[in-house]
Amino acid sequence: MAKLDLNALGAQFTDQFRNLGGRHPGQWPLAPRVLCSVGVMAAVVAAGYFGYWSSQFEEQDAGAQTELKLRDEYKFKTSQAVNLEALRAQKAQVDQYVERLQKQLPSKAEMDALLKDIGRAGTGSGLQFESFKPAQVVVKDYYAELPIDIRVTGSYHDIGAFAGNMANLSRIVTLNNMSLNAGKDGVLTLDAVVKTFRYLDPEEVSAQRKAAADKKKAAKKS
Repeated sequence: MAKLDLNALGAQFTDQFRNLGGRHPGQWPLAPRVLCSVGVMAAVVAAGYFGYWSSQFEEQDAGAQTELKLRDEYKFKTSQAVNLEALRAQKAQVDQYVERLQKQLPSKAEMDALLKDIGRAGTGSGLQFESFKPAQVVVKDYYAELPIDIRVTGSYHDIGAFAGNMANLSRIVTLNNMSLNAGKDGVLTLDAVVKTFRYLDPEEVSAQRKAAADKKKAAKKS
């Protein structure tokens, strides 16, 4: 078996690339024509990739991301649609609960009557009011809070009856920061903060919304 002469093959391959300058490419030997074809194909593929296909790949990736997002939205909306009746029932329950709470909150015009009810709850229990001082109204997001500093004197049973009368008022009234002290004559003195609440009128609601919007704008600027 004849040995493969690598030197001779290399020389033959190299000879095919000599004196190509003045000849038409169609008349080149096989090796130069093959290498030239491969080079042209590589250049065309590179130009096509960077000039056209790369943008198509980017659009495809963006489309795939959009598809995933739309699928998630579809699943979420489908679950909402399936539970629509249950959600409506829950909303109706919440609306009823809010309406019931609102009925327990007086309006600004009804506050004077509520303060008189609180006074009657004390005097009706046999207590003596030493102090009854409404403090500054604290406006919250959806309601206003009115704290009242009170000092009453009476027996232990009178104070217990007063607490019971407060709990039975038609409006929401709470006793806070209570301090009970006994005098030398056995009379008890109760210092406490009575808190009652009312819902905001339309002007106050508008002012609260405007203040919240201004706060958000200031936070964005900072």
